[in-house]
Amino acid sequence: MLRGIREQPEETPQPAPRRIFHERQRITGLPLYFQGYLSVRQSRCQEFQVYWTELRGTMLFFYDDKKAPMYSQKSDLSALTSATDVYPDENGSARFVLMLSNGELQLKADDFECGKEWKGFILTVTKLSVPADESLLPGQLKRMHEVLEKEKKRRIVLNCSSEPLNRESSPSSTLTAMPACFYAVSRQKAAEMLEKNPSCGNLILRPGSDSKNYAITVRHKLDAPCLKHYKVMSNGTSYIIQLERQVILPSLQDVVSYFVTETQGSLKPFVLQTHTAKDPAL
Repeated sequence: MLRGIREQPEETPQPAPRRIFHERQRITGLPLYFQGYLSVRQSRCQEFQVYWTELRGTMLFFYDDKKAPMYSQKSDLSALTSATDVYPDENGSARFVLMLSNGELQLKADDFECGKEWKGFILTVTKLSVPADESLLPGQLKRMHEVLEKEKKRRIVLNCSSEPLNRESSPSSTLTAMPACFYAVSRQKAAEMLEKNPSCGNLILRPGSDSKNYAITVRHKLDAPCLKHYKVMSNGTSYIIQLERQVILPSLQDVVSYFVTETQGSLKPFVLQTHTAKDPAL
């Protein structure tokens, strides 16, 4: 469920600071194509909720705050079947609906021009074709064609890397992708997931309470189930596990592997069996 109903800021959207941009790039592992404020809801019985939104690859990432490095929700648009026309509402905003295989996603932009632009970029990356919309401005069409070429190249690389190869022969994917056991959930939610799904593993990597660093939540099976949480600090170039004796590692994947190795395999990365349950995505 989306959360956090707020008044939409009136200032002109500006890019996030470079540090936050790089952190989001590292977390998502996807190129940024378009960004700005969007109001979102899943059904007509809900209220629209405002998020700073980024279109990365064929994913929409929703942030509670424009400067938050960690997204709070996301929506996979790869299964987009159709999109309605952009139409104005009684408040002068512009709405359109994305029809996905698992439901619909209703979006609302500041005005008609902004709504057309959002829809244009979304259709460009999902259909691999710039929409034939005569109302789009030359500058907008130029940027959409640039994004189209980037997305085509990304998919070529993605298809090549998905071929059956030795996983160790593709270090680039390891460096950019988050570990499979990463979930954008709270400390309490991580504990609930481990308790309810013991067969899926017992180690979750999650955002830290400050939303700038990370944490590891584990569920040991000793005389009785025991939950523990470990801070993982990021200094931009490496990750520091806060133990009695600090452990410094080059990547989050190495952090996860450290816990598995040090416990001789008694800790196993938590991976749900279905992608739809991966995290509270739209």
